[in-house]
Amino acid sequence: MPYIKRDQQGTIVAISQLAGDSFDELIDDEADELVAFLAQWQTSGAELDETDLDFIRVLEDLIDLLISKNVIRFTDLPEAARGKMQKRQHLRESLNPRLDLLFDEDSNDF
Repeated sequence: MPYIKRDQQGTIVAISQLAGDSFDELIDDEADELVAFLAQWQTSGAELDETDLDFIRVLEDLIDLLISKNVIRFTDLPEAARGKMQKRQHLRESLNPRLDLLFDEDSNDF
């Protein structure tokens, strides 16, 4: 069971595995109040993870732009980075195949 610290309104503001420095109240691990306090941190972490994924895509696009403008060459990147980028590109392509919107002259299909 963790020790908790409360503010003047009685709301949990911090938890600790050890007693001391105003951490003098034990609380049950499954107490609704403790679960709610911990849930607010999990949400913040999930939001940060989501922005990390978005930012990774921005970096990929930036690297692709620098390569297309001949500012850097793909081979300038470390081998490990090249491998990771290629793996992500292949995965993205397999999950989101490009639409072929041009008419195929050898076919009667549109």
